[in-house]
Amino acid sequence: MKIIVETGRIVGDEMDWFAQGDGEIARFVLQRGIAALFLVAFVSTALQFPALLGDRGLLPVRRVLDRGPRALRGPTLFRLHYSDRLLRIVCWVGALLGLTVVVGLPQTGPPWLPLLVFLAMWGLYLSVVNVGQTFYGFGWETLLLEAGFTVAFLGSDRVPPPTLVLLLVVWLVFRLEFGAGLIKLRGDPAWRDLTALYYHHETQPMPGPFSRAAHHLSKRAHRMEVVGNHVTQLIVPFLLFFPQPIASVAGALVVLSQLWLVVTGNFAWLNWITIVLAFAAIGDDAVHAVLPFVPADLGSGESTPLWWLVVTVGVTVAFVVLSFWPVRNLLSRRQLMNASFNRLHLVNTYGAFGSVTRPRYEVVVEGTLDADPETATWREYGFRGKPGDPMRRPRQFAPYHLRLDWLMWFLPLGGDSRWFDVFLQRLLEADRPTLALLRLDPFGGERPTWVRARLFAYRFTTRAEKAETGAWWVRTEIDDFARPRRRQP
Repeated sequence: MKIIVETGRIVGDEMDWFAQGDGEIARFVLQRGIAALFLVAFVSTALQFPALLGDRGLLPVRRVLDRGPRALRGPTLFRLHYSDRLLRIVCWVGALLGLTVVVGLPQTGPPWLPLLVFLAMWGLYLSVVNVGQTFYGFGWETLLLEAGFTVAFLGSDRVPPPTLVLLLVVWLVFRLEFGAGLIKLRGDPAWRDLTALYYHHETQPMPGPFSRAAHHLSKRAHRMEVVGNHVTQLIVPFLLFFPQPIASVAGALVVLSQLWLVVTGNFAWLNWITIVLAFAAIGDDAVHAVLPFVPADLGSGESTPLWWLVVTVGVTVAFVVLSFWPVRNLLSRRQLMNASFNRLHLVNTYGAFGSVTRPRYEVVVEGTLDADPETATWREYGFRGKPGDPMRRPRQFAPYHLRLDWLMWFLPLGGDSRWFDVFLQRLLEADRPTLALLRLDPFGGERPTWVRARLFAYRFTTRAEKAETGAWWVRTEIDDFARPRRRQP
């Protein structure tokens, strides 16, 4: 191997062990894609966090901060001071930084410029996640943080895409997909007998507009879906490390499987970020062969500064060391799902749906203006994403994350319910920020006299039922979930 050091830069035609000549399109997609998802995450936080976790939120951040550093999941800018105003500043600054990367501004500068921008987004969002409690307890939060930190070291267009960093992204995709595959095999027997998709399209947290159609596919089709899932998550991840064009084919298979999940459900940005990350394995020539209008050479720099080599090698070594814990978790029979082994949320373990719910339960929240709850006319509050009105078709919201709707799905499954009593109290107060999280306030801002919650079993209508009634769901009342409670004078 020929290496020449000139004025602090490393050049040489055989430096392909560090400078990836087939990764320019991958870097283009990775940087802009992850930045776009940071943008979505910051905007959704600015619009939802104050009502959920703010000064008058359902789980106020100040209560966690008052318990001291040990109560925090990790470092945060809010440790010394929190206010809803500061939270919004953090979010809009983060969103602006993400927008600059999406349009490509930092990429035109030196390699340290996109590095600083991504690390700033990572640090700002880390501050949010570490005080977000159950509303930020989802695996895709740590996934976005790890992805943002890793992609930060891809540099700018003035240097070649570093092979080591692209391999770190491929390693992230491997852990994400292979971990999800293992957790399924080790968990619910429905994944092993190929029947999981008999239920999942109907019982997933937030169905989309095509989930009902997917649910009504034949059982044979559902079994083939599960087989395809196992192949994509248990075999294909190994092929991501193979030479081209095998790696590109493997990356494309990951993308296609994730697109199917995008069409059939709403999993916030989980599927979208997996699609973006999979491009780390897809070569420029493969993209150009499928899309000839995309240039095979985006014209990045041809030499690497020595200091940049030191930085990228250093972060690679750090990631290799931190990989001990997720590898041990993958090999463990007691595999953890969506766990972080350090307070910076780096080199984590991932997985999803180790168990599949069979019946679907929904908590329906209602209020009334009448004085007597026994004879009252009750009106239903409408949520943006979760099923409610049986006549309403499920909507597509991903990659936007409706945090309240997701937590409502976990309620009947025994999830964290500390916030729910406060939520009902906010409805009695007709609290405007809380009502803004909903699709429908049946009282138009007026304070109800009573509120209650009931538990229903939901299922998709059959084709015949849909043709006859136009309804998307059939629901059957199970029991009271929260007894009527009255507004205090």
